[in-house]
This record gives sequence, structure tokens and C-alpha cells, in this order.
Amino acid sequence: MARSSRAGRLAPPSWLTAGLRPHPAPIPWAAAARASVALSAPLAVGFATGRPEYGALVSMGALSGVIGDTADAYRMRVYNIAVPQLLGAVGVTLGTLVYGEGWLAVVVLTLIALVSGMISSIGAVASVSGLLLLLNAVVGAGLPMPAPWWKPPLLLLLGGLVVLLLTLFAWPLRGGVPERTAVAGTYRTVGDFLRAAGTPAHDEQRLAVTQSLNRSYDLLLAHRTRRHGRSPGLTRLLAQLNAVIPIVEAASAAKLRPASLGPLPDVYRAAARELADTVERGRPGVPHALDLPAPTGPSERAIDQALRYAADVAGEPAPDPFGGIDRLGRPAVLHVRARRTARAALLSGASWRYGLRLALCIGLAQTLVSVIAVPRSYWVALTVTFVMKPDFGSVFSRAVLRAFGTAVGLLIAIPVLAEVPRGWWDVPTIAVLAMLIPAFTAKGYAFQTAAITPVILLLSDLLNHQGFRLVAPRLYDSLIGCAVSLVAGYLLWLESWHTRIGDRLADATADTAAYVALAFDPEPGRDQSARLRHRRRLYRDLSAVRSEFQRALTEPPPTGARAAAWWPLVIAVERIVEATTATRVRIDHGVPPPPAAEVAAIKRELDELAEALRAGATDPAPAPGPPSAAPLPPGTPDTGPAGPVDAAVGDGEDGVLAPLRHEVRAARAIATPGPR
Repeated sequence: MARSSRAGRLAPPSWLTAGLRPHPAPIPWAAAARASVALSAPLAVGFATGRPEYGALVSMGALSGVIGDTADAYRMRVYNIAVPQLLGAVGVTLGTLVYGEGWLAVVVLTLIALVSGMISSIGAVASVSGLLLLLNAVVGAGLPMPAPWWKPPLLLLLGGLVVLLLTLFAWPLRGGVPERTAVAGTYRTVGDFLRAAGTPAHDEQRLAVTQSLNRSYDLLLAHRTRRHGRSPGLTRLLAQLNAVIPIVEAASAAKLRPASLGPLPDVYRAAARELADTVERGRPGVPHALDLPAPTGPSERAIDQALRYAADVAGEPAPDPFGGIDRLGRPAVLHVRARRTARAALLSGASWRYGLRLALCIGLAQTLVSVIAVPRSYWVALTVTFVMKPDFGSVFSRAVLRAFGTAVGLLIAIPVLAEVPRGWWDVPTIAVLAMLIPAFTAKGYAFQTAAITPVILLLSDLLNHQGFRLVAPRLYDSLIGCAVSLVAGYLLWLESWHTRIGDRLADATADTAAYVALAFDPEPGRDQSARLRHRRRLYRDLSAVRSEFQRALTEPPPTGARAAAWWPLVIAVERIVEATTATRVRIDHGVPPPPAAEVAAIKRELDELAEALRAGATDPAPAPGPPSAAPLPPGTPDTGPAGPVDAAVGDGEDGVLAPLRHEVRAARAIATPGPR
């Protein structure tokens, strides 16, 4: 027993080893096959024409395209591959122009790092574009490139074009399939949410619904303009996705049903799954007739009405995606979005902070290799670029995982560089190694690094012909880059030592207060679409808080332990939003509305909680993990205005807002533990 206890104390902490556990993701065989062809075919053409260095550059461009091909919808894949490739071509051009220029190269790469960091804050595609801009600039400044200066960017773009053509090969046959699959998956997730209403699995299924809605809306709406009028299929899918929102709200209201009534009839879940099958087939026709039981209370009336509305939308050949109250997802006009993007990049403090951090690290890395003779020194800056991507995870954990992945990648590369003859044998070798990139990327960052390392080593060897001598400098450079990132990009910045969960949660709590006021606004004729948009934005913000929480857990103590203390409060705020939605749905279906004074009192409590979070006046008690869902106050039969409605037992208060008051006070108790 003593030996087991001693071994447990010597084991590495979970925050350090979390990234070394592979994710349970399936192997994307189609992506693996595309990567194999995209990287090996240009190399074969290069050897056949006597220009292996040209083939290596085309394969490098293809490698960037393979890494950036992360979308599902085909039109989004065009954008995700093409835009980063263009920025990468600009980067390699600038890098080539300062190759061998000493301190001028240091200054230019530092400025490129600043720009790369700032545009990375705009969004996912901008982040990958900023990454390739800096990566290719570092490669161009560190490796001898074919002359004249325009050849390297042209060859890299050609590699991206190869990936794009291979990716879009099935578009005529599978156009619209990823979008229909995503929306149908959302309907099935909502069906599971209906089955879980009022059970211990309710909160878990609510999170699954939020994530599924986010993915589906991102797939349908990201980077689009007003093209839906020219795309009937996309118009129909957006309308079908908008029609699921009332079902989600009704399922939240069903949570307030008393436990004595038991779970909802399974026929509601079956109806949602029937609608999912209709959506996935993509063939509209006669509106789908649902066989639903007669509703017995406000919650079931809401579910019945929402499901029948969704069935009508699913059967319409050309529904209006913005009709009725479901005006979700309408994009702003182009000049408004361009102005918002420029403001986000130029005026955001977070954008400048990250740009300066990245520029500092790249400047130090380039200065270090300019002063000290380090073989293959451009790998130091490459390592810094990969590690210092904040939207890819914790800088600390990525530095550790990068070092581990590089070591494993070298173990793969050593026998290849030592035993495989240079020449045509490189083609099948690259074909096999390239297949590992999509397969290992799905498992985690360390595994992706292990797969990419030997591929880059072989391709770069075709440019500088150093062979087996690349192995040891590659490891040294990576370790130096990780050290630079940890010191200059992590330890020297105070924000690395505390999480941003409290600040983001304060903003979400303030928005929740505004949502409460909006949900119970007695003004007649109020546009309900504003409430729907506000709620969707709230859930997205809370999803971002959860992502920040997961990132913070991988930080070393005390940051990770402090992050864990916020978890119960994150759950509590999510439950407040859901309780507000559920109460609003019940009011819409017959329950008397609350007095304005009660609404104002709840809003005031939430505003006070938000201010306390911003001021740091709260001290949430540490929690080792997600808390179990706090029980809602028991209710009376769900009969609406004809009978009593939900009563909060324990505080002597009745009324439709009792469940919401219960959740708000639970959140305040979590935020300020101890006797109140």
C-alpha cells in the first residue's frame, strides 16, 4: 500500500498529461487518402521532371492545405483552404526577399508576427491565415528558395490548389449532404433533450443541444452573404434549423413539470427523430403529419405547437427562413461586417496583446539564432509560431505537447532518413507518412506534431540536402522554441497567471440580466426575434466560457485550481438562462405573467452579481468537478391558469418566477459561499 501511494505521488499531474491522452475520434479515411495523394503526387512529378525541389515546395503547399481543411460544407472548404493559402504566399514572398539579410530579416519577421497575431483574433479562418502568413515567412527567410522570387509562392499556391481540387472532387455528388446531416443531427439531439426533460440527464443534454446548434449555424451561416435567395436548398435548411428553436425552448419549459408526472411521453422524441429523417432526405413535399397526444398543460402545449410548426416547415418546398419570429442568422450587410472585422483587429486590446506577445517571441527567437550559431535555426521560430496560438489551447500545455510530439516524430524520422535512399523512394514514403497526418490530428495536438515532423523533415531535406544530420538539430531547435515561448510568451505576462473565466462570466451574467428584462417585457407588440437572438448569443457566450474553462484546466497550478472553482457558477448561470426561457414559454401558453416589480428585483440581483464578479468581490468555493444539478423547487400539476403553478418550497414564495428566483439565489450563494 505504501509503495502504491508513493507511486501515485510520483505520477505526473493530470493537467500535464491531459493532452497526451488520444481523443476518441474516428479515423477520417477520406482525408487520409487525399493527404497521401496531395503530398506524394507533386513529389513524383518533381522527380520525373528533374526538379525535386519544385515538387517539395508544391508538397509543402499541399501540407498547409491538408492542415487547413477542417470544414464540412464544401463551399466553406473552398474558403478555409484558399484564403490561408493566399496569405501563405504573401508570407513566403516576404521571407524570400529578406533571406540572408541578418537583422533586416529579424525586423521584418517581427513585424509579420505582429500582423499575424492581430488578424488571428478575427475568427477561425483568419487564425489559420495568420498562422500560414508567419510560418511561410519564416520558411522563406530560413531556407534557400528557387529563383526568381515569384516561384516559391507560385509553387506553394499550386500545392494548395491540388488539395482544393481533390477536396471538391465529390461536390457534384455530395453537395448539400454535410449541411443536411448537421441539421438532421440537431433534430435528433433535440429529441434526446425532450426525453431527458426533468431527469438527471437534462443539463447534459441541454449542453449537447447548444453545441449541436452552434455547429449547424456555423455550417450554414459562416462567411455567407445574402445568397440564400439564390440557393433554395440552403434557404430550406436555414428555415428548418430556425424551426427547431421553439422545440428547444419548450423542452426547457418541460423541466418545470413536477416529478410526479414522470418524463415526457417518448412520442415527442420519436416525432423529432421523424423530422430529422425528413430533413436528411432533403426532399420536401406534403407537410409531415405528426401523431401526438393531446397536451395537458402549458409545457406540453408548447411542445405540441413547436413540433407541428417544425413539421410544416420541413414539408414546405420554399419556406421563409426569416418568417414569423424566427429571424435568426440574418447576416449584416457586407460593409458593416467589414467594419466590425477591422474594429476587432485594430481596436481590441486582446488583439494587440496577443500580437505583441507573438512579435516579442518571434523577435527573440530570430535574434537568438542570429547571435548564436544554431543549425537549422528557422525551426526555432516555426516552433514558437505553433506554440503561441492561443485559440489552439494553453501556451504552456502546447509547449509540453510540442516537445513530446517532436520527440516521437523524430523516432519515426530516424529510420526513414537513415535507411530509405533519397530519390524515388521518397514518394511512397511521403504517401504513407501523409496518411498519418489527418488520422493523428483527430487524436490531439501532440499526435499531430508527431505525424507532421517526419514529413517536413523529408521535404526540407530535398531543399538543403542535409539528410540524417537534420535529426538532432530539429530536436534542439524545437526545445529552444518551446523555451522561448514559455518564458517570453507565458511567464513574463501577468495574464498567464490568472484565468479570464471570471471576466467573461461577469459579462454573461450582465447579459443574462438584460435577457430577463427582455423576456418579461410587458410592452405589447415586442418583436420576439430580439429575445431569440439574445438567448442564442447568451448560449454562445457561455459555450466560450466553457471553452476557456477547459483551456484553463490544462494550466499549471494555481491557475488550473482557480479555474475549477468557477465551474459551479458557470452551470448556475446556464440554468438561470434556461429557467428564464422556460418561464417565458409557460407564459406564452397560458400562465399569468409576473408583476413588473418581481422581474425588476431579479434583474437587479443579477446586475449586482455581475458587478461583484467584475470587481473580484466573489470567492467561489473550489470544486473538483462539475456539480450535480441542483434540484428545482417542486411544482404542482402543470395545468396553467386553470390550476396552481410552480411554487418554490422553502422560501415561502409562489408564482411563475419561483423557479427563476431559486436559480438566481443559488448562483449568488455559489458566488459568495458561507452564511448570507
